[in-house]
Amino acid sequence: MVVPLDVTKFEHLKASGDLPSPKGVALAIIRLIQQEDSSMGELARVIKTDPAFVGRLIKAANGLAGYNRRSIASVQEALMVLGLPAVRTLALGFSLLSSYRDGNCKNFDYGRYWTGCLVYGLTMQAVTQRTRVAAAEETFCLGLLARVGELALATLFPQDYCKVLQQTVEYRDMPLVVLEQRAFALNHRELTSAMLSDWGLPKVFHEPAYFAEMPEESGYADGSREFVLVHSLHFSSFVSEVFLAADVERPSLMGRLFEIGARLSLDAAAVNELCDGVVREWQAWGSLLELETFEMPSFGELAIRGEVIANSLASVDKARMEALGAEPRIMPVEAGGRPLAVPAGVVQPMRVLIVDDDASMRALVRKVLEVVGHQVIEAANGRAGMEMALEFQPQLMIVDWVMPEMSGLELTRALRQTKIGRSIYILIMTSLEDDDRLIEAFENGVDDFMSKPINPRVLAARLRAGQRVIRLQQELDRDREEIRRFAAELAVSNRRLQEVALTDSLTGFPNRRYAIERMQQEWSVSSRTRRPLSGMVIDVDQFKSYNDTHGHDVGDAVLRQVATSIKGALRAQDIVARTGGDEFLVICPDTGLDAAVACAERVRFAVESTPLKTAGVTLNMSVSIGVATRDTVMTDPDALIKRADQALYLAKNKGRNRIMTAQSLRPGPIVPPR
Repeated sequence: MVVPLDVTKFEHLKASGDLPSPKGVALAIIRLIQQEDSSMGELARVIKTDPAFVGRLIKAANGLAGYNRRSIASVQEALMVLGLPAVRTLALGFSLLSSYRDGNCKNFDYGRYWTGCLVYGLTMQAVTQRTRVAAAEETFCLGLLARVGELALATLFPQDYCKVLQQTVEYRDMPLVVLEQRAFALNHRELTSAMLSDWGLPKVFHEPAYFAEMPEESGYADGSREFVLVHSLHFSSFVSEVFLAADVERPSLMGRLFEIGARLSLDAAAVNELCDGVVREWQAWGSLLELETFEMPSFGELAIRGEVIANSLASVDKARMEALGAEPRIMPVEAGGRPLAVPAGVVQPMRVLIVDDDASMRALVRKVLEVVGHQVIEAANGRAGMEMALEFQPQLMIVDWVMPEMSGLELTRALRQTKIGRSIYILIMTSLEDDDRLIEAFENGVDDFMSKPINPRVLAARLRAGQRVIRLQQELDRDREEIRRFAAELAVSNRRLQEVALTDSLTGFPNRRYAIERMQQEWSVSSRTRRPLSGMVIDVDQFKSYNDTHGHDVGDAVLRQVATSIKGALRAQDIVARTGGDEFLVICPDTGLDAAVACAERVRFAVESTPLKTAGVTLNMSVSIGVATRDTVMTDPDALIKRADQALYLAKNKGRNRIMTAQSLRPGPIVPPR
């Protein structure tokens, strides 16, 4: 079951005007498709006004060669092949790509994001062509937009999200969604699902998108359509990770990729074939969308290299165990899984990687390390050392400066460019005594050095010094995490208190304070876009008599019943709040007077036709409604509310259970001012 994003919160984000949304021709296409009487000819004419979209649309149609052997050359043919739902979503996705290629969130790599989304979409299309669980063209669009919540957070909160992304580097074990939830009381999974739903994607698509990162949480029955879709999304997401990983990291990801593919009944050969096809499509699409692409080795080659690395590490670990004749020591941990602080003077075993082309030097250093119980592996050159460092994730590395293929300094620079390598303590061994060279080493990320020939006692002393630094860093990380956890809990508590402060406890509607703030936001949007804005003030007729005759508990039940009826009669875009004892305010964005009156009539009828049965009696209820639309006479939101309030009093005076408009009082031109 998806935990939906609070509707009020999502509407608040939409009202800010900063939520990623389609623009220009894409918006015209989406609106035209929503019209029941629109024709293919009209749609084709609108599409042809954007040559870039024409090319992308025809490319998408030709990507379905498995279904249509003949090449597509015209917009009309592309529309017939793809269908209107896919065209709508393609217009949406490509519009977002064009409008949000960059932004103000410094730590959000927009180019990398869109490259990954393209791989995601193409993989979804390729998988669906095999599983036939949905139309391939529609799942391409789903994959393209499956991470749009991340883009939305980077757009809505650029500075704060920049800090969240920095935290993912500092705390590798902390999932992004947890950091987002702590910072914003929402996360990209919720936001993605809410945005896809708002854009009209069916539940069978936007709900699996919520579970794409954690498909085991979905609870879908094995073999069901939703089960296949959510695991297809998870597989496609991981393929995207493999594409975007560093060259040396890709082979070690292949085993996990095959495990995920097996859930879709894809064996290793099928996964390799499918992904190689995605590489070709990705490079063709990259040129069309002006996204950076690069050469990729075949996935069969990556699989072989991954198997070699895994076997090598297994052999190293087995040899180490045989040499020690004992099981590896396990660091004590707290209940939450974090390492316990180790008292001073107690040797804490570390994972250490030795990188040196001299076998005798490696043996000497290994002996010093294993005497005190450290877990040690070796690499004979810099390139092998890089691969093992990313796979083994050592806490400390001892690296020779001068080596074939990749020097110790080059290895250090390369490691400092990766997330894993930034936290490794690196000690470099050298026979160079030049101060300038040593300064160069420190400037490139080396933590300490030791001169050759190696003195075992000096090496042991330097290791203890390095271990103190590592232990202090771990303690600092623990303290920082405690502070961060406390700050996050405090932030969430503050946000919840803010939500409580803006919510009416009886009806669950937003309260007057929220209504005034939201009306100001919608007024600003109306000023900016010159779109109409209407409002309703609703009052329960003869409410005092319910309290006086039946008691306040029945009065509360009446208000809850009326609130339920109002909510059920309103449109998705309308915002309703309880502003007083028996009074409600409805804000109707992008709504003219006639549409607002029609909406008010639905509300009036819904309340009148839904009696309340309580305490053995049946109570019939009604409401009076005043409606007003923004015009050139009004100077601020209060004027709109006041005009609707005046119309409400007129409705009361006319006999209640009716609707009156503000224009019957003193009409003005219904055109938002410039």
